[in-house]
Amino acid sequence: MGTISARVPDELEAELEAYLEDENLDRSTAVRKLLSEGLAEWQRQRALDQLAAGTTSFGKAAELAGMSVWDFAQLANEHDITWVADEHLDSDLEAL
Repeated sequence: MGTISARVPDELEAELEAYLEDENLDRSTAVRKLLSEGLAEWQRQRALDQLAAGTTSFGKAAELAGMSVWDFAQLANEHDITWVADEHLDSDLEAL
């Protein structure tokens, strides 16, 4: 397992301390959890952005998001993203 060190503003450290207390976690576990959740959100948003831009198919976007096609369809719907495009229709239907 790798090690990451980072300097954070005092306000952010205070928020982290509150999170540690609320979640009853040690600092390392909390930072790993928050980093993992943040990266997962970034992956989902990146996939949604690529789908909305038409640069990837629906199936590939779901894969990039790390989600099933059904869960990703719900997420795309929640973000009002139309995902059926003529150039990706065959691969999108195949993914479903």
